[in-house]
Amino acid sequence: MASMITVNVELGDRAYPIHIGAGLIGQTVLYAPHIAGKSVTIVTNTVVDPLYGDTLRTALAPLGKDVHTVVLPDGEVYKNWETLNQIFDGLLTSRADRKTTLIALGGGVTGDMTGFAAACYMRGVPFIQVPTTLLSQVDSSVGGKTGINHPLGKNMIGAFYQPQAVIADIATLRTLPARELAAGIAEVIKTGAIADAEFFDWIEANIDALNNCDSQALIHAVKRSCEIKASVVAADEREGGLRAILNFGHTFGHAIEAGLGYGEWLHGEGVGCGMVMAADLSVRLGHLDEASRGRLVRVIEAAKLPVCGPALGSERYVELMQVDKKAEGGAIKFILLKRFGETLITRAPDEAVAATLAATTKG
Repeated sequence: MASMITVNVELGDRAYPIHIGAGLIGQTVLYAPHIAGKSVTIVTNTVVDPLYGDTLRTALAPLGKDVHTVVLPDGEVYKNWETLNQIFDGLLTSRADRKTTLIALGGGVTGDMTGFAAACYMRGVPFIQVPTTLLSQVDSSVGGKTGINHPLGKNMIGAFYQPQAVIADIATLRTLPARELAAGIAEVIKTGAIADAEFFDWIEANIDALNNCDSQALIHAVKRSCEIKASVVAADEREGGLRAILNFGHTFGHAIEAGLGYGEWLHGEGVGCGMVMAADLSVRLGHLDEASRGRLVRVIEAAKLPVCGPALGSERYVELMQVDKKAEGGAIKFILLKRFGETLITRAPDEAVAATLAATTKG
């Protein structure tokens, strides 16, 4: 096997490995320890199945399992009850039992829905994440957050449910459209900004290599992002406090996604722009210096991500941000930056939020 790095998520008896490397989807040995039952259901989508479905099915063949595949429509717009039910339809039709293992083969939408289905089916069956986008490899496949969107709020319906393993094959990133790659780089930038100033420096220095899909740069970005997320999740699995810092840029970003309609902007595009907005608010409230804000905006621009939000109107933004998992009693909590590697979670005066929205959105 080509060189592989393994990062462990330390959660006691629910600990699991994240395997990172090129050419991993076809490695039977990575699946074998995590499939105890007689059947496997692969959940993928119409874009990913033609690319990697056969590779995964071939890898599973030596295990002698009964393998079924559920192919979902592609896109954030389908992250809903109707599509989730397609997974349950497949499981019930194939008579999946409590030992059936689900394998999520795809990006963040596929992983989130497969994990939620695994948490619900027979009140919990095992699942494996095989993320095929940069965003899902560095973020959504790790940590056990699963769920679907509701027209009134993103990811508001779901469960904390940890996978058995994450198999991140960076070779899949070569087939990503440029927008999807940039969306993943947004989460890499976020991770450095909130938790590791040296990693942020490295991202600044290597942004061109990441944009160009350089294998070594991508492996380091995925590895370091997963190490940071794993340590945060181990300390605060269910977002009682510390884990909320992983939502830097997401309060504004989720509002953009919901306000425009899911799928209009990619999640990472919303996060990229949301970080610009959160940094602006951080400066206004006296937490962050102007030079650091400038550095963050420049690296987000260099990653070919949007830095100006759509003109939804200040009232609409606030309304959408109040439907947020961090909001309490309608009061919005913002993840703000003090310096690279240090955040704070706080409320903000209405006039400061309005000023930030005026400065960072069109119109």
